[in-house]
Amino acid sequence: MIFFHSYKSPGLVIDIVQDIRKLNDISLKAKKAGMIILGGGVCKHQIANAMLFRNGADYAVYINTGQEFDGSDSGARPDEAVSWGKIKAGSQTVKVYADATLVFPLLVASTFARSDE
Repeated sequence: MIFFHSYKSPGLVIDIVQDIRKLNDISLKAKKAGMIILGGGVCKHQIANAMLFRNGADYAVYINTGQEFDGSDSGARPDEAVSWGKIKAGSQTVKVYADATLVFPLLVASTFARSDE
């Protein structure tokens, strides 16, 4: 689809290498870093690998339906990332076994909800 869109909007450039470099640079310069991983796959790898450059993330939240038993990357729990140095040992982590499209908006809404009290 991006290929066809590029004919209607010339100048559209997607540079994966530049994206990874920017993500790594942001990670290196951060005083504290956390990951909110919605789903899994390539995006999860890119974000978690960027944390390797700073000796691990300080916080991590995984939201997906992946199960550990099938060996998929999405199914891996945060403690597996600790073993690789992608999350610092002793960091606050959680994995929410749920559909991210349903749960993440609820988490954001509850974070910014105001009480009438």
